Amino acid sequence: MSRIGKKPITFAKTVKISQSDGMVKVEGPKGVLTSKLPDGIKLVVSDNSLSIERQTDDRQARSYHGLARTLVNNMVTGVSNGFEKALEISGVGYRAEIAGSTLKLVLGFSSPVEYTIPKGIEVKVDKQVNLVVSGINKELVGRVASEIRSLKKPEPYKGKGIKYAGEYIRRKAGKAAGAK
Repeated sequence: MSRIGKKPITFAKTVKISQSDGMVKVEGPKGVLTSKLPDGIKLVVSDNSLSIERQTDDRQARSYHGLARTLVNNMVTGVSNGFEKALEISGVGYRAEIAGSTLKLVLGFSSPVEYTIPKGIEVKVDKQVNLVVSGINKELVGRVASEIRSLKKPEPYKGKGIKYAGEYIRRKAGKAAGAK
């Protein structure tokens, strides 16, 4: 039995969970999320608790048990609290600004890089070098933060680029002076 899959999910009274035709719909104060449940998995909702159960004990249902529980738990957390990823820009002259639904980044290239922010994601810029990507869908927040970071990954010599807040960049020594 899956250790993660058998843990119950508790949620606030403001969150409503419904299931129909293999789809899960989670509604909360921050929004609505829907997802398809894997085959052989069903939800059992009681007062303020939810448990995930397998309908069969075959290999595929066992492998999806913990995954389904984690996905539904992320949906419940997203509609009640939301998710955030913080990014830091480091480098002389590197900066970011928001223009409508576009994030403009000056990253040392010949022209600024423009990134279109997807629907359902909010990006805040603080002091032109700190970015906060937030939303209710954990997967989408992580993907957008990863795409922004990939525009200019931090390099190991000077540490210039975009990194996650708290991320440690392993530094390398530069060229040693050539002795003859």
